[in-house]
Amino acid sequence: MNNLSPPKLSVALLHHPVKNKHGEIITSAVTNLDLHDIARIAKTYGVESFYVVTPLEDQRALVEKIVSHWIDGWGGTYNPNRKEALSLVKVKDSLIQVVDDIKAKAGTDVRVVVTCASEKQNALRFEDFKNRLNDPAQAYLLAFGTAWGLTEEFLESADFVLEPIKGNTEYNHLPVRSAVAIILDRLLGVE
Repeated sequence: MNNLSPPKLSVALLHHPVKNKHGEIITSAVTNLDLHDIARIAKTYGVESFYVVTPLEDQRALVEKIVSHWIDGWGGTYNPNRKEALSLVKVKDSLIQVVDDIKAKAGTDVRVVVTCASEKQNALRFEDFKNRLNDPAQAYLLAFGTAWGLTEEFLESADFVLEPIKGNTEYNHLPVRSAVAIILDRLLGVE
C-alpha cells in the first residue's frame, strides 16, 4: 500500500444484528469510546468512512450529538485532530444503507467482509484481503460486530468472513476497538 492511492475501504460498527452471551439476537448500545477510538484508528489508516449502524433512533441521535460536538461545536475548536477523525463518522439504520452510500460514492459494487472471533471454513486470510485491497476499482466494507459478535445469518450473507485474530491463549474476546486497530494495521500498516 502507498499513500498516493489508498484503497476503497470503509469500516462499519454494527450494533444490530448482534448476539448476547446467550446467543440471542439483540441490538447493543452505542458507546462513546468506540466512536472516538475507531474514528481515530480509521483516520490513522486512511479508511474512507466509519459507519455506525443501529436501528434505534435514540442511539442514532446520541451518535449525531457526540459527533456534532466534535465537528461543529466547541470540541472541534478545542481538539482539531479529534474533529478530523470524527468527520469520518456516518450514522445509518442498516447495512443496506451503508452499502448504498458507499456504492454511490465509489461508483462500483461493494464487497462486504465481516469479522468473527471464531474460525470459519473458507475464511479470507489477512494477506489475501490485503492483496485484494490493491484493486482500485473495487470498494470494500469491513464490518465489525459489537456485544458478542455478529449473528451467524449475517456472517453467512457476507461476501467474505475474515480470519480471526489469534492470541497465544484460548481466550478470544477482544474489545472491538482493539480488533479494529489490529486488523487495520495488518491490512494497511506500513511494514
